[in-house]
Amino acid sequence: MGKPKPVSATAAPRGNKRRPKRTWPAGKGGSEPREDKRKRQELDDVGLAEEAPPPPDSSLGKIFSAESRAMEVAQCEKQPHRSFQGLEQSDEDAIPGEDETNDMMDNEDGAFHEMEASCSFHRHVSHIITNEEVNALLKQKNKFKWEVPAEDILKSKWVGTGEEMEGGYVDLIGGVKGKLREHWQNTLSDQLNSRLKFFSLCSSYRDIMHCNKKPFYLKGGSAVDSSTMDSYLMHALNHIHRTREIVVKNDAKLRTDPNKDILDDNSFLDQGFTRPKVLFLLPLKSIARRVVKRLIQLSPLSQKDDVMGKFKKEFGESDDEEEEPVQSSKPADFDLLFAGDTGDKFLFGIKYTKKSIKLFSNFYSSDIIVASPLALRCKINGVEDEEKEPNKERDFDFLSSIEIVVVDHADVILMQSWSHLYAVFEQLNQLPSKEHGTNVMRIRPWYLDQHACYYRQTILLSSYLTPEMNVLFNGLCLNYEGKVKLVTEYKGVLSKIQSEVPQVYERFDASSITEADDARFDRFCKKVYPKIQESDEGRVLLFVSSYFEYIRIRNFLKSQEASFCRIGETTSQQDISRARLWFFEGKKKILLYSERSHFYHRYKIRGAHHLVIYSLPGRKEFYPELVNMLGESENRKCTIFFSRLDLLKLERIVGTSAAQRLVSSDKSMFVFADAGVSVR
Repeated sequence: MGKPKPVSATAAPRGNKRRPKRTWPAGKGGSEPREDKRKRQELDDVGLAEEAPPPPDSSLGKIFSAESRAMEVAQCEKQPHRSFQGLEQSDEDAIPGEDETNDMMDNEDGAFHEMEASCSFHRHVSHIITNEEVNALLKQKNKFKWEVPAEDILKSKWVGTGEEMEGGYVDLIGGVKGKLREHWQNTLSDQLNSRLKFFSLCSSYRDIMHCNKKPFYLKGGSAVDSSTMDSYLMHALNHIHRTREIVVKNDAKLRTDPNKDILDDNSFLDQGFTRPKVLFLLPLKSIARRVVKRLIQLSPLSQKDDVMGKFKKEFGESDDEEEEPVQSSKPADFDLLFAGDTGDKFLFGIKYTKKSIKLFSNFYSSDIIVASPLALRCKINGVEDEEKEPNKERDFDFLSSIEIVVVDHADVILMQSWSHLYAVFEQLNQLPSKEHGTNVMRIRPWYLDQHACYYRQTILLSSYLTPEMNVLFNGLCLNYEGKVKLVTEYKGVLSKIQSEVPQVYERFDASSITEADDARFDRFCKKVYPKIQESDEGRVLLFVSSYFEYIRIRNFLKSQEASFCRIGETTSQQDISRARLWFFEGKKKILLYSERSHFYHRYKIRGAHHLVIYSLPGRKEFYPELVNMLGESENRKCTIFFSRLDLLKLERIVGTSAAQRLVSSDKSMFVFADAGVSVR
C-alpha cells in the first residue's frame, strides 16, 4: 500500500463562493437519504451560490447567545433531528442545558467571538484543501525547513515543515472552553504550565514525532511521561468538546427551525462519516489503563461513579498507578513496564455525554477508540484471532472519520509487531461501506472529497527513533498543516559498561536496507563464522536485533551443523532453561539470542566470553547489559557489525559525535575502550 492517490475535489478552494454538491461518495455502498437527495437536486438545478464564511462577530458569534439558548430550550422536544452519527437520543445527548450553555458564554470580556473564529480547531477544520495542495503534499520530500530549540528537552530541537513555530510554543489555554480550562487549572494546579508546552504544539494540529520521550518505567521518567500524556489527553478532550459543542448547537437550531434549509449555511457542515474522532493506539493493557484513568481525571464531568467497574475487571484492579513493583532480579525498568496486565489485545470505545463518560460504548456512538494494533488489525480483518481466516463481512467504518491519532510507546509496539500498526494506518480515513445514520447534508466537504487523510493529525511518541517509524511518519502522515520532528544529540551509554572490554566496531558498506541485510549476512558467513569454528574456546553469545535476522542465522547454523543453542521470543521456557545451561557449561559453542527475547525476559546470560553483536539493539540500555554479561573472563571480546544505515542506533550507543565519525571515516574498523575510540 502506498501513499493515498489524489482524488479530484468537488469542493472549491477558499474564496470561491460556489457551494460543492452534497453527494454521498460513490463506490463504497450506501445511498443518500431520499429527502436530502431531493433537496440537493433542486438546489443544483438553480445553481445555488454559497455564502461567504460568516464573520466571527456575526452568525458564528450569535450561536451561543442567550436568546438562541432560550429558543433552543423551548423547542428542544418539538422535533428530534438526526445529528451526531450513531448517537442515540437521550437526556444526556440532547441540547445543552444551563451549565453547558453557560460554558459557551463564559467569556465575559466580549472577546469570545474573535477567539472562536481564530482558534486552531476552527481554523483547521474550516480550511478547504485544494487539488494543488494535495499534489504538493504527495510530492513533498519531507525536508524540514526550519528548527527551534526544544526548551524542555536537553540537547534537542524541533524541526518542521509548514509555517515556522513562533518562539517555539504559544500558550493556547485561553482558547479552551470554560469547564475544561477551569477543571484543568484545579486538577493540575502548579503542574499546568509544564503541560502547556507540548499541549500548544499538539493544538497546532501538525503531525508530531517525538522520539526521545523518557518513558515512565525508566529512572526519572515518570514525571516527564505523565506530562506528555496529560498534554495529548488535554488536546484530545478539547477537540472532542469543540466538535460536540458545534453539533449540539446546530441540532438545537434545527429543532427551533425544522424547515431551515441548511445548504446555504456553512456552519452546518460539522460532521464526518461517523462519530469517533480520536484514536489511541497503545501496546499493553497496563498502559491503556494508565491512559484511561488519567483521561477520566482530566474530564470535567459531574458523574464519574462506577465508570471503572467493568474496566477494572478487564484491565486490573489496582488503583495505585505508582505502586512499587515486586522486587526481583530483573532490572527496575523491566519490573515497572511489565507490572500489571501485559495483554496486548484490547479494543473499546469511550463516549462523552453532557454529564458522564461511558466506557465500552458502541463504536459508532463513541468519541474515542482505545486499541492495541493487534486487536484493531484483527477487527479490520474480521477475525477474533490473527491466525484465523477473515470473515467476508468486515466492519471498521468507525475509522473513517478519525481526526487525531496518538501512538504512545511506539517503541514497545515495535517489539510486538510493527506490521499491525502499519496495517491500521493504511485503513484510516477510508470511505465507509454504509451510512451509519449520517446526514450527508452536514458532512464536511473534505470528507466527501476523500481528503480526510490530509486533515488527520498523527502524534507518534517513542523513547527512540527507528527507520520503521520514519517510514510511517513520512509515508502515511500527510497533514496539510505540516509536521514537526524532535532531533536530539546523544551522549551514548558506553560509560555504563562496568569492566574494561575492548569493543571492536567493524563497518561494512551498503547503499540500501536490502543490500545491508545481505552484506551483513555475507560478512558473518564468510569472515566471522569460520573463525568461530576454528576456535576451541567457544562460548560465543550471538545477538541479533530483528526476528528476520534471527531466523536467517538460525537456518544458516543448522545448515552448517554448528554447535549452537538459541533463545528467541517463541522459544519455550523449557528450551530456554536447557539452552542457558548448555551454554554455561560449554556444551554448545554459540548461543543465538534475539532482542525481543531480551526485551520480554531480560535474561542474564552466564558463561559468555565473546559477544558478537550481529546487529545493534534498538534500545540503548540493552547494549551495556549485553557487554556486562561477559563477566570476568581473561579473553573477553566484543565485536559489533554496523553500516552507515545504522546511524540512528549507533548514535544512541556511542554518542552523536562519535557515530558521525564512525560512518564518515575512510577507515572501517574502530575500537572503543576507556581511553576513547581508536581507528584501525
